[in-house]
Amino acid sequence: MTKQKIIKTGHSLSVTIPAHFVQALGIKSGQEVETEVDLETGRIIYKFSGTKQLSFVSRFIKKEKKEKR
Repeated sequence: MTKQKIIKTGHSLSVTIPAHFVQALGIKSGQEVETEVDLETGRIIYKFSGTKQLSFVSRFIKKEKKEKR
């Protein structure tokens, strides 16, 4: 698990997205994302459109292995 910063953007708050995650999924600024909010657990799940789970998982695992070396 990683910790991310919450920053103020105008009258709202935003959570930063790690660069390696952005690169692995090809996320672009302004891209829409689906959110699922669970107030009981305090969790927010983000679903990025146009991504494939298996492709992301394999790239993310490779990146994690490189970072641990």
